Amino acid sequence: MSQAAVDQEHVLVIPTQVLHDAGYFQGFHHDSQSYLDALLRDEHVQYRPRAEMEADPSFKQLIPYAIFRHRDAAGTVSLFQYTRGKGQGEQRLHSKRSIGVGGHISTHDADTPGSHAAYRQGLKREIEEEIHLDCEFQETCAGLINDDQTEVGRVHLGIVHLFDVSQPNIRGREKDLLDAGFRSVAEIWENRENFESWSQICLEALFDPASSR
Repeated sequence: MSQAAVDQEHVLVIPTQVLHDAGYFQGFHHDSQSYLDALLRDEHVQYRPRAEMEADPSFKQLIPYAIFRHRDAAGTVSLFQYTRGKGQGEQRLHSKRSIGVGGHISTHDADTPGSHAAYRQGLKREIEEEIHLDCEFQETCAGLINDDQTEVGRVHLGIVHLFDVSQPNIRGREKDLLDAGFRSVAEIWENRENFESWSQICLEALFDPASSR
């Protein structure tokens, strides 16, 4: 998305106070459903200019963050990962590596009434815009990310969707998904300091080799 389009886009947000009322946390929270039931109430959801929201921590932009996992016949787990190119909308994440695919929910996703329906439509659209997904999968909502320790994180709230794919048949659709492909969790873990903060939070919460998860 061009910078001009970003400046004109209206995105789904909630007042940050809604998160605090539901139960504030820093980092990763595994109990996603109870939060989503509160956050996605129609009375809480608004669509506001993205350019304004990027600098207003009194609102949180809700961002679906899809992670694609594959386990081969030998039991080796790998994740789809890539480097963010300079053409992506969030300039503060350019050149960062990521294990998450997704983006903002906008007014274009609100054709179907209801905040939950708009969110699901936005998740589907973002995935279809960014990657070719040519295999069967099972999806679960794995948790939420809130990172108020970074400039980007203070104005966003991530909703993590974990896709277990039958085959590692995913390739980037956008030209700004650079060096995209599956790599083993072990390799990604060893190089996690090169990944954006949300990816690092997810790696530690969901894929820590020392954890039983």
